[in-house]
Amino acid sequence: MTLVKDAPVRPAGKRSAAPAAGRRGRRRENLAGYLFMSPWIAGFLLLTAGPMIASLYYAFTSYNLFTPPQWVGLDNFTTMFQDPRWQKSVEVTLTYVVVATPLKLLLALGVALLLAQKRRGQGLYRAAFYMPSLIGASVSVGFVWRALFSDDAVVDRTQKIFGLDVGGWIGNPDYVIYALVALSIWQFGAPMVIFLAGLKQVPQELYEAAEVDGAGPLRRFWNITLPMISPVLFFNVLLESIHAFQVFGSAYVVSDTRCGPADATLVYTCYLYQKGFKEAQMGFASAMAWTLVVAVALVTAVLFWSQKKWVHYEEAAK
Repeated sequence: MTLVKDAPVRPAGKRSAAPAAGRRGRRRENLAGYLFMSPWIAGFLLLTAGPMIASLYYAFTSYNLFTPPQWVGLDNFTTMFQDPRWQKSVEVTLTYVVVATPLKLLLALGVALLLAQKRRGQGLYRAAFYMPSLIGASVSVGFVWRALFSDDAVVDRTQKIFGLDVGGWIGNPDYVIYALVALSIWQFGAPMVIFLAGLKQVPQELYEAAEVDGAGPLRRFWNITLPMISPVLFFNVLLESIHAFQVFGSAYVVSDTRCGPADATLVYTCYLYQKGFKEAQMGFASAMAWTLVVAVALVTAVLFWSQKKWVHYEEAAK
């Protein structure tokens, strides 16, 4: 016969002490986490979420910053869609986005392909090509750009050597937008770095197998490189398109705060700034801002919908 000793019975209070202490510890950890996050939360609520909610309300009001807002419903949107200058700003912005974004990405990809090859001084070349992206958004660069493209400046004298006598681009309504496009293209460093990271992830075995099969450089680029970096390409297209819709500083500074001549550089945000802060029509400007938000959201949705046809992910391939 086997004798089994009864196991000691623990008091009920001691049995629940450990889980209770664990819960209290988790509460203290959560409290500490929220305490460290509180500056960001306060900044988000006061500087981002709060102004966004307020601007959404102002979009349906007549508000000039000096008198209480008055509810006008959809009048701001109706007036905006009928405004010829608003239509001009949409035209200028779409021209800028359609021209600047592809050219900037093409140059970034081309330079990334060159820098992906192993050569001496590779780090120095990468830093030099990335440098314009660090200083390109500054006001000083805008002044320099305006000086370069003014009458009888460097660009004007250079094009005269090739028989092109169109004068300075800054004062020419037909060419000034392309000065902004050139400034955007010059700042290709950020997408270039992202392309470089994507190119480093392409297996070299694919290139070796394609070379054995007799594929040339162009065919290897089209059939291997582009499909393999398509997620990175999609990310760059999405990011640069959104940035292009938001262009303001370069257009405002290069045009000497006039967004001209003849509204040739009247990008959407420049006209929004004029209506909101120069003409004190904050309700109209808020309506413009939310229209831009909806437009960018639609463009983003179209890009995400289209990625199913040209973006290739490894998980989907498996």
